[in-house]
Amino acid sequence: MIDFYQIRSPLSQITEERMRRYIRALQTELGEELRQVELAQYLQDEFALLYVASGGSEGYFLEIFGQLKTRHCYILTSGESNSLAASMEILSYLRSHGGSGEILHGDLAQVARQIKVLFQAHRGLQSLWGKKLGCIGQPSDWLIASEYCPGAVTEKLGLGFVQIAMEELLEEIARSSFQENAYTALFRQQAFDKNEVEKALYVYGAFQRIVDRYQLCGVSVRCFDLLDTAHTTGCLGLSILNSLGVYGGCEGDMPTLLSMAVLGSVTGEPLFMCNPSQFDTRTGCATFAHCTVPTTMLERFTLNTHFESGIGVAVQGTFAEGDCTLFKCAGDLSRYYAQEGTIQETPYSDMLCRTQIRVRLHDFSYFLTNPIHNHHVICRGRHRDEIEAFFRLIQER
Repeated sequence: MIDFYQIRSPLSQITEERMRRYIRALQTELGEELRQVELAQYLQDEFALLYVASGGSEGYFLEIFGQLKTRHCYILTSGESNSLAASMEILSYLRSHGGSGEILHGDLAQVARQIKVLFQAHRGLQSLWGKKLGCIGQPSDWLIASEYCPGAVTEKLGLGFVQIAMEELLEEIARSSFQENAYTALFRQQAFDKNEVEKALYVYGAFQRIVDRYQLCGVSVRCFDLLDTAHTTGCLGLSILNSLGVYGGCEGDMPTLLSMAVLGSVTGEPLFMCNPSQFDTRTGCATFAHCTVPTTMLERFTLNTHFESGIGVAVQGTFAEGDCTLFKCAGDLSRYYAQEGTIQETPYSDMLCRTQIRVRLHDFSYFLTNPIHNHHVICRGRHRDEIEAFFRLIQER
């Protein structure tokens, strides 16, 4: 549900029914309820629309300007009864007196798309505020550029960070227990070494207890340390966390975990953390790979060993063809990369991590000249507009 506050001239010839007709038509196109509210509620809402329904609204706007100038005003107008002209006058006044805003106007489909994008960006930011990300152990030694700045992230997103010792994870794994759910049952049904699956599920149980203990919305783990200590991998456990909606990242890579939290909060989609592995400049396709992926993203999957070590349990998944978005942000949110592409196929090579995906992209230059570290995040659908809107929001803070 999206709220709007309506202003209009009492002399306007446009009828209340005609104004409602526009809102109803826009609501249908949007697929969300539009609720008319009073000024007090509008001012409380994190995201709401200022509906300028007619010309002659400027005088009333001046009366309430003192209460509006601290917020970014999304000015909705149908264009009827001189409402667009009034909206332009209002926006000009707003900008010249220290406020900010923009006009949402055009055909219904375009306006609905604009509102949806802005709503998702605001909802994503609101959903992150007050949440916490955890790092179990230190980042892997090879992540020499993957630094993050907790202070900058907390200031802009309200996200907190918790550092957790590897010893605490190992103690939890030694409890050899986990809580059953649909995903643990799904993995236990697979044709793979049952003892190895059980060990991998103990790691999942440990992850889940730590997530619950520290009330985390996401966690990254120095997972290669598990090879010599727990004699298994975290791939299965991270897959389950991600399927359950808890962001689970590998190698203690906090900028990528942050990227997962941003992309997940804005899109609501499950996520694949992966490495760019190969670029084919002839076909315009890039191959990405990793040993864990949420099963909620896949058409089907099998279990395999972890690629680098040949032990433990990894997820080898197959994706359906379709649109996708590739994303990464810096660990201080100073820059980001977002590109839409198309999933072409799910290849397999025994020289890459177990889940592999081939994506058609329009440009590889970012990866080869100025990449944001190595790991990136992929989700289904085309979401670049929402990501751009999200970063415009945090730049205003």
